[in-house]
Amino acid sequence: MLDPTDWPAFRALSHAALDDALDYLAGIRDRPAWQPVPDAVQARLAEPLPQDPTPLADVYREFVQSIQPYNSGNIHPRFFGWVQGSGTPTGALADLLAATMNPNVGGRNHGAVYVERAVIEWSRELFGFPDGASGVLTTGTSAANLIAVLVARTKVLGSHVRETGVNIEGGRLIAYASSATHGCVRRAFEVSGLGSASLRVLATDSLHRIDPATVARSIEEDRAVGNRPFLIVGNAGTVDVGAIDPLDELASLAEREGLWFHVDGAYGASAMMAPSIAPKLRGIERADSIAFDFHKWLQVPYEAGILLVRDGALHRATFASTPNYLTRMPRGLASGEPWFTDFTLDLSRGFKALKVWFTIKEHGAKRLGAAMEENVRQAKLMGNLIDESDAFELLAPVQLNVVCFRYRPDHLEEGPLDRLNDEIVIRLQESGEAVTSSTTVGARRAIRVCIVNQRTTDDDVRITLAAIERIGNALASAP
Repeated sequence: MLDPTDWPAFRALSHAALDDALDYLAGIRDRPAWQPVPDAVQARLAEPLPQDPTPLADVYREFVQSIQPYNSGNIHPRFFGWVQGSGTPTGALADLLAATMNPNVGGRNHGAVYVERAVIEWSRELFGFPDGASGVLTTGTSAANLIAVLVARTKVLGSHVRETGVNIEGGRLIAYASSATHGCVRRAFEVSGLGSASLRVLATDSLHRIDPATVARSIEEDRAVGNRPFLIVGNAGTVDVGAIDPLDELASLAEREGLWFHVDGAYGASAMMAPSIAPKLRGIERADSIAFDFHKWLQVPYEAGILLVRDGALHRATFASTPNYLTRMPRGLASGEPWFTDFTLDLSRGFKALKVWFTIKEHGAKRLGAAMEENVRQAKLMGNLIDESDAFELLAPVQLNVVCFRYRPDHLEEGPLDRLNDEIVIRLQESGEAVTSSTTVGARRAIRVCIVNQRTTDDDVRITLAAIERIGNALASAP
């Protein structure tokens, strides 16, 4: 009833749409990095619920006119705003194929399950996790971090916490993370029932890393007042400046103290594929769990993250259940244990793994690693250009692929200077030349450039800095 009544016409429109999509990607450099959605378009998209059919050609025409031109911009080579990968044409093709198959990858015995298992196995191999380790693809690291907190909670309280809830006599369960840790970790504590008061947020050093000695002292202080430390969170590429915590030291501390060690490696963990970066991640292989995204530095289209857990049995005990409607069978479609729903919150799960599988199969770990190394080189180039310029001030060391700096005319004080740099970021975005974001480093507002785009060139770095200086000069000289 909902299939096309005219398959040849549908085929012709589909081919035209595919050609348009490929033209869009091939010509992305000639388009604005971002442009605002006009009020008229916003109003048009806010139409009431359609009650009657619309010809598909008209629906597609509206997409081309009202939606496609106003993309968020992360596929553009001068999108440096947030840690958002650029995707690849192959990944887009894989998403089309996955949607055509339309499987539910919550479990059972079908091809998509084995593709996800292959992707998990490749990830396990990348980090040297043992046989018996588990993994599951997620919407992203935010979800993966939540699952990790729940598994760590099960480790310390037992699987009966699923029935009884978090009911601890005396002190609290306590975890430790740096002030540079992503806000989704705090949110994981809020929604897990542990509460954000169970997360100790500790200061960082001059390189924006957590100090293991500070963590050790905090553990001792918590135990002295009757609290129960259970988890340390390490960062592999902080969101603000790209810092990597001393993972090996944190792993040793967690081992000595009997605590779970989780690594939030949202984008940095995948740099294990890059020979010149991987040594900075030493110790990540000792983690009890690792969360990272394929849709960031591995250029897989949104959305695709993963959680790896060293103790697969514990991971499964945190989520597994078998209601009657999920009865498992020794053969047939209902076979194929374990099911992925035994390791995550979801039963209905899309075929995320196919675009990951396509991307890694097509390019291989060496080429993907080389693309990451190129982004790091470009970030260092930008840092050097900033240091050489009288117009800019670097606000944090360039440790990975993130550059935090500000435009600084001599005559402005800190408050007006902060507002000036925020305005530069907004006007740069509105110009369509490039996209950067804003953050705060210490007490100073920064222009933040994060280079995770496989399309970026050295010229894009120079064009962006020139545009920032031009906008800054115009604003600073305005009456």
